[in-house]
Amino acid sequence: MDCFVILARASENAREPSEAAKEGFVPIDFIWEQITALNLVEALTFVCFGVVCMLYGWRIFKILVTLCFGLVGLFGGIMLNEKLIDGKGVWLGLIGMVVMGLFSIPLMRWGVSALGAAAGGILAGGVWYAFELPERYIWAGALAGVIAGGMISFIIFKFAVMLFTSFGGSGLVVVAMLAILYQHVGIAERVKGLVFNYNWFLPAALLAPTAIGVIVQSRLMKDSKNWDI
Repeated sequence: MDCFVILARASENAREPSEAAKEGFVPIDFIWEQITALNLVEALTFVCFGVVCMLYGWRIFKILVTLCFGLVGLFGGIMLNEKLIDGKGVWLGLIGMVVMGLFSIPLMRWGVSALGAAAGGILAGGVWYAFELPERYIWAGALAGVIAGGMISFIIFKFAVMLFTSFGGSGLVVVAMLAILYQHVGIAERVKGLVFNYNWFLPAALLAPTAIGVIVQSRLMKDSKNWDI
């Protein structure tokens, strides 16, 4: 009898969404803050740099990898600095940036593979979000994307380069274009409604230019006789 009571209570708890399920796991608010924080000059700079990364990233991928790892070291150092020294100074952030940037140079292939896996994870998580699957399990879709992106990156190195450079450039372009539309075209509420009310909008906005970037870069790579790491 006690077993049936336990099962009944478990089924009732399963029907009631948990607090974690009620909270959104996709940082839409954070993304929106980045969009609304850009002014026109910054947005146009993002567009220009993003287009270069998206279409010509295979030529500058070494610089991009070093910059990405340097930024990781910077933010990691700043977070550590806040915990150890109560946020006074940015020395640990600067040290972390230099160390991670230098560390990425001899391990360039591993760095590219890591960034390719990260791009795959974000894209897979975006597809999960676009199809309105349960957000509390979005980590499963993202993990599958990380594994797939990592495996492909190790097998086809050029694809990893095209994937993370196209994805990074697309992210910059999309954020910048939304900022321009929101602040300078006069359709602020419509843009905000697309971002917050339609799950498919942001993933589709990222996937389309990423795919274009991969296709363009693959054709440019074929025409380049001397391309190597």
